[in-house]
Amino acid sequence: MNKYENIGLSNGSKLMLVPEKEAKTATALLLFKTGSRNESRENNGISHFLEHMFFKGSKNYPNTLALSSAFDALGCEFNAFTGKEYTGYYVKVAANNLEKALTIFSDMMLNPKLESREIEREKGVIIEELKMYEDNPMMQIDDVLENCLFGDTPVGWNTVGTKENIRRFKKRDFINYLEKQYCASSVNLVLAGAVSSQALKKGKIFLNKFNQGAFKSAEKYDLEQVTPQLKVVYKDIDQTVLSLAVRTFPLNHPEELQVKLLALILGGAMSSRLFISLRERKGLAYSIHTGTEFYFDTGYLYTQAGVPFDKTEEAIKIILREYKRLKTTKISEGELKKAKDIISGRIIMQMELSDNLASWYGAQSLFRLKVKTPQEYLTQIKKIDAVSLQKTANKIFNEKDLNLALIGKNKETKLKALLKL
Repeated sequence: MNKYENIGLSNGSKLMLVPEKEAKTATALLLFKTGSRNESRENNGISHFLEHMFFKGSKNYPNTLALSSAFDALGCEFNAFTGKEYTGYYVKVAANNLEKALTIFSDMMLNPKLESREIEREKGVIIEELKMYEDNPMMQIDDVLENCLFGDTPVGWNTVGTKENIRRFKKRDFINYLEKQYCASSVNLVLAGAVSSQALKKGKIFLNKFNQGAFKSAEKYDLEQVTPQLKVVYKDIDQTVLSLAVRTFPLNHPEELQVKLLALILGGAMSSRLFISLRERKGLAYSIHTGTEFYFDTGYLYTQAGVPFDKTEEAIKIILREYKRLKTTKISEGELKKAKDIISGRIIMQMELSDNLASWYGAQSLFRLKVKTPQEYLTQIKKIDAVSLQKTANKIFNEKDLNLALIGKNKETKLKALLKL
């Protein structure tokens, strides 16, 4: 299932080719190994702001309308995203138009105009984006949780940044960051799907134009947690939105896949334990989900739910009870097989699309010690047994590593006492 080829270029940049000859589409995904973790307090938010500015015009497409019209004329899907550890830009198109799309894409990324008037205008857009997150508890809870987990550090800061920083940024700030962080050593281009030899050649030319820069690496997070942590953001809403997490392991840890399986068993599907216990049996939540996050130096497992204000304590107790049950009771062979089948089915369906192929290989190429094909990944999942899952559960579900983030009208006093395993 899916072979790939790594192509190193003379300037130190990397191109990954993931061919799928039967595909009707192709995707170009450009990734930079920089995000909000690479920022300082003074420029927190600039990674995300710069992402916006690439869509404001380039040398050959002088404004947003010209740029978007050129992509639209090819029937492209195009967008970007900023995370804590990397930033990505992508274009997906009918396979026969990939070479043309790369011409537009390369001009957009290599020759951004960064006009001062557009920067000033975009400040209003980004501040409204920040307000949107703050006014939507289901979106805001992710930031509240990471602040609870990581505190006043780059990994604990909001990716969008602060309103003060957003209003203060000038053109020179963007140029400084761009020259240092968007350099040959930090850039990876993934071409996935039906990629022609001409498109591959165009991709190589594109990448070779990136220069070297004085790249600033992210600082390692090394604070140790010794007691359960709680962060409450007061908001006068009917529902309580909560996220209850435990610290786990960083990327490339030998038990990373065990953590992912535990998350799926807890709340990763409609038949998962917390979906049944919290929603179907108790009727306490419409939205309930357990997931994982892995960074190069740390990680966590979390359960997120929106519950009635007066049932908050009951919901937390149910989640903690399911966490504890994974430590004390071995998962049945039937439940484990079902979880593995869910993962297998999802991956097989995802890999039918060129953009998912690009994401699968691209994200791994930045931080993984070894890039795994979907088949290699599923082979490793298949080897995990119930005994190893229980061992991992006993390592991660520790009282001292509990972190509860909450948005609502709740008071901290009662909640702190609940954080016991």
